[in-house]
Order: sequence, then structure tokens, then C-alpha cells
Amino acid sequence: MLVPFIIDQAVTYSDVFTTPADPLLQIILDETRATHPKAHMLSGEVQGQFLSMLSCMKKPMHILEIGTFTGYSALCLAKGLAPSGVLHTIESRLEDAQTASNYFGQSKYANQIKLHIGDAKEIIPTLHGMFDLVFIDADKTGYIEYYEMVVPLLAKGGVIIADNVLFHGEVLEENISGKNAVAIHAFNEHVKNDPRTNQVLLTIRDGMLLIQKNEL
Repeated sequence: MLVPFIIDQAVTYSDVFTTPADPLLQIILDETRATHPKAHMLSGEVQGQFLSMLSCMKKPMHILEIGTFTGYSALCLAKGLAPSGVLHTIESRLEDAQTASNYFGQSKYANQIKLHIGDAKEIIPTLHGMFDLVFIDADKTGYIEYYEMVVPLLAKGGVIIADNVLFHGEVLEENISGKNAVAIHAFNEHVKNDPRTNQVLLTIRDGMLLIQKNEL
């Protein structure tokens, strides 16, 4: 079993051998870490590059992100958008949405990113069309409901990425007690038992569940 020191070394090593964030993304990283009280929620460089690479391989026409935060992950995902593609991102906190909107306006994807402010459970039903790629990084107790809302909206072969599925390691405990950890473990079990999809759990950052809709 890897001890925490070795894990920390591995994280540092992976940072060294991952393509650095572009200038705007680096600004978002630096400013969020310096000023935001919940900066730990920010996707890091390695996760960001993973999202960008997956999106570039998928070349999606339509992306949905549930949980914008300060906009870092949306801009990573936008890198793979088809030229006429659109990314819808939903944020419930007005201040974070305003911050993200400012960064989006500085990017070359400004006209392709549609920011929605409010409750994702109310906004998702108003969106039209099918999605090729969905990123879920919002309130953990809502993951199962978000999942059930978006699976029918996935195009054939569409992919869902769910973040924080290890939830700081709390899901590994013998007796899971925290509300969010319990919810995340229930979500992982829910997806595992869903015959509509296949999945793989990756140990990047705080755990990412990569889910693909079966092509039936």
C-alpha cells in the first residue's frame, strides 16, 4: 500500500510531466487559489489537461458541465469543441458565475460557452438536443439525480465524467459516515449497477468516474 508521502511524490512527479496550463488557465489557477475561500474545489493542472485531452479526442458538438466554479474546467473542456459546437455550463453561486463569465469573455471560446445561473435540476430540462460529453462537479448529494437526468440526453457513445468520486478518501473507510461521502459511494454503486453504461474509476486528483453510454 502506498504511504501518503509516496502518493504526494507521485502527484508532484505527474505535475512535472504534464503539459502546463495555457496563460489564461494559469491566471485562473493563480487568482482562484489566492482569493477564493474554496480554492480546493478547483480542478488542478493534471485534471485540466485530462479534460482537455479527452474533449479533443471526442471533438464534441455539445458539452454540458454541471458546476462551473470559476471557469477553469469549462475552458479546458472547450478546447475540444467542434468549430460550431456549444458548451453549456451551470453554476448556482452568482459570484462564482460572474467570475467565470469574466474569464470566458477573455477566451477564444466566448461565443461557444453558454453560462446558466441557477439550480441545475431546473435548468437541465430547458436545454435542447443531445450531449456528447457531460462533466458533473456539483453538490455531491445530487449526483444520482444529475446522472439520471443526463443519461437520456447522452448521444450514442456519449461520455459522462463525474468528479470527486473518491471524496478525499472517505469512501475507502470501512464505515462511511460523512453525508457527502455516503452520497458519493451510493452514486458509484448506482453507476456500477446501471446496464445502460460502462465505467472506469480513475484515481486522478480526487477520483474521476469515466462513464460511457452503451451503443445499443
